[in-house]
Amino acid sequence: MNTKKWLNQGKFTQIHSHQIFYHYNNLTKETPIVLLHGFPTASWDWWKVWKLMKDDFSIITFDFLGFGFSDKPPSFDYTIHYQTDITLELLSKLHVEKYHVLAHDYGNSVAQELMARQQEGNNHGLQSVCFLNGGLFPEAHNPRLIQKLMLSPLGKYLHPFIGKSSLRRNFKQIFGPDTQPTEEEIDQFWELVTNNGGKKIMYRLIRYINDRREHRKRWRKPIAAPTIPIRLIDGLKDPISGISIFNRFKEISPAPDAIALPEIGHYPNTEAPEQVVRHYLDFIQATT
Repeated sequence: MNTKKWLNQGKFTQIHSHQIFYHYNNLTKETPIVLLHGFPTASWDWWKVWKLMKDDFSIITFDFLGFGFSDKPPSFDYTIHYQTDITLELLSKLHVEKYHVLAHDYGNSVAQELMARQQEGNNHGLQSVCFLNGGLFPEAHNPRLIQKLMLSPLGKYLHPFIGKSSLRRNFKQIFGPDTQPTEEEIDQFWELVTNNGGKKIMYRLIRYINDRREHRKRWRKPIAAPTIPIRLIDGLKDPISGISIFNRFKEISPAPDAIALPEIGHYPNTEAPEQVVRHYLDFIQATT
């Protein structure tokens, strides 16, 4: 499915004065699964997983503020806490009281904030969380050079030098050697990044890495002492958050439920959707 079809099948809703793009189906079925996407792309990342699950499950996904087809205000403090507020407001609008989360990359941090709020008594609907590759633990996360540059004071000046070729080069380095993105997928990823002036705010979006450092202890606690079922499905060929995150998760979790995908890189939902769905369904069926 290309991004145009994905857009046509979705909807927009206003949350906190911003237009947020979202997808949902089968909300009359059991507890929905909320898919949280990664940086720097959007909910379209999930379309292969969506296709495999949509007939049997209630599913919700959306573009975080600043990503994909959602609004991208140029002067905004994009924080994980704000994205979490948007997540909860969207669920409220859809009358969802209980839900599961399957998260990737940037979405992992939102999931950790949801877990932290639940442990603090401020969010009671979260039933389980399954993480894909992402920087759950800053000390085990290895950002790429371009991410470090965007996070630096030079970041706001870099957008004219970021092109599809640089995205292609970086994505090929973080995908598995046998599951490389196609040129069509690169085109779709690039469209999502650049839509509505997205390149100009990337240096603002990347500040989520600082959020991870600032809230490290608070976001680690729900994994070290979980009150709901959690699982990690991790592509080990990922140089950013592969084996280092996998090993750290096993060290921190008291009863680690961690599934390794040895030949998969940073985007398991794109590279190996069948494996992700199989391992996720094993997990979710054991929690219900």
